[in-house]
Amino acid sequence: MTQTLAAKDRIYCAIDTTDLDHAINLASKLSGVIGGAKLGKEFFAAHGPQGVRAVAKTGMPIFLDVKYHDIPNTVAGAIRAVTPLGIRIVNVHAAGGLEMMKRAGDAAREAADKAGVDVPWVIAVTILTSMDQGDLDDVGLKGPIEDRVVKLAELTQKAGLDGVVCSAQEITPVRKALGPDFKLITPGIRPSWAASDDQKRIVTPADAVAMGSDVLVIGRPITKAEDPVAAAQKIVAELS
Repeated sequence: MTQTLAAKDRIYCAIDTTDLDHAINLASKLSGVIGGAKLGKEFFAAHGPQGVRAVAKTGMPIFLDVKYHDIPNTVAGAIRAVTPLGIRIVNVHAAGGLEMMKRAGDAAREAADKAGVDVPWVIAVTILTSMDQGDLDDVGLKGPIEDRVVKLAELTQKAGLDGVVCSAQEITPVRKALGPDFKLITPGIRPSWAASDDQKRIVTPADAVAMGSDVLVIGRPITKAEDPVAAAQKIVAELS
């Protein structure tokens, strides 16, 4: 998959806002320029399924970044509820465990078949890119970040899910352990000309793709630019 995606299709813009009109306007401008839009918990909490449908009407594929983490039955129900929206990607936390992830994947396939929509990629979050080794130690998760990410990715593959969210710095070991077809979605991406903000473990878009990332999630370098379309086009050009 890493060799078949066009440069623009690798990029999902993180539209992290509660302003529906702003989200629709930004998605409309970026539709066709990049691969899709990531809508997170802020947006979903404010606008729910109707907000997702409104943004999707712009033609942008949607990554619904809700990071579900609960008992298996609850997560399966949540995935079953959002799949008919026609989303392209949805995620859960790998730390929720094997059974939770299995139930999430099953729910997505069943709900997509019933609704007549494409089955979304169900992916799992390994370690948030805002966390570094010190943060993991603080919450009692000992051991190198890389080892923990690989272990969670292996559990995700065992559960039958499509891939994981991981820092670009863990792409190489995850690829080695999980193979070429396992999807890797990489947040914390910052072009060399953009500020790092609160992401501690980052690389550039070109570096991430060279290491094997499938989809790059890029937020503020696009959304906070004076001209978001020009910024997105600049990133696409760098990848091309």
